[in-house]
Amino acid sequence: MDANVRSTRGLLSDAFHGITQLMRGELALARAEAEENIRSIATGASLVLLAATVFFVGLNVLADAAVAALANQGFATGWAALIVAASLIVIAAVLAAIGRHAFSSTKIIPRRTVMNIRRDADTFKEAMSHDTSL
Repeated sequence: MDANVRSTRGLLSDAFHGITQLMRGELALARAEAEENIRSIATGASLVLLAATVFFVGLNVLADAAVAALANQGFATGWAALIVAASLIVIAAVLAAIGRHAFSSTKIIPRRTVMNIRRDADTFKEAMSHDTSL
């Protein structure tokens, strides 16, 4: 018997070890992607919360502007407050749009992990089809 020929047990052991290492690598990649996605979602949530805060401040200033405009009938102070309130509302809209983008479904799915698992499965199927043709 040739010394280079390995036993079935040894080959199965190596295959099992290889699959175990592959699964560990895929789990590590999935964990890293999940952590990255969670950070992105947390950032988005923070921006949405900040947008809501700025929006409510804008509404407060807007209400104050309306009161000032009606009280003074001169509209100078009120119009200045309206400009500030409108600016704050525009800033809040921009922050909300940026924050909302972080919640898109493409950010939640671990695409690289799914792609790697599909590639690994295809490689495994191909290897199995070569083994059965002998």
